[in-house]
Amino acid sequence: MIDRNHDLPIVRQAKALNISRASVYYKPRPVSAEDLALMRRIDELHLEYPFAGSRMLRDLLNREGVEIGRRHVATLMKRMGVEAIYRRPNTSKPAPGNKIYPYLLRGLKVDRPNQVWAMDITYSAPRPGWSGVHMTGM
Repeated sequence: MIDRNHDLPIVRQAKALNISRASVYYKPRPVSAEDLALMRRIDELHLEYPFAGSRMLRDLLNREGVEIGRRHVATLMKRMGVEAIYRRPNTSKPAPGNKIYPYLLRGLKVDRPNQVWAMDITYSAPRPGWSGVHMTGM
């Protein structure tokens, strides 16, 4: 990609390829032996506690005498592809028996003003305990 021996400066080559100049000089660092041992232990703990996130894993490691911060645990988890198992929000699922309305504008050519109007209703609960606010826009 970037030729360091080319007459064109590296700055111009990087700009032409739309990449940052710093990425040209980047050299990946090998994973340290300490991090490898931590990753191995995080993997073992994740198998034992699949619901544990970075905070809980940090606490478990601290109890074992390993001084490590939550963000370092989160970084290692991301590098390993480990994620805590938790229940996702149950949203945007239509109730059985709900009528599905046809989209009447499909294939319609809109070629003049005021031919088609749209409307949207948004629900927002600003604070816990509030019933919510309905906003309508046209």
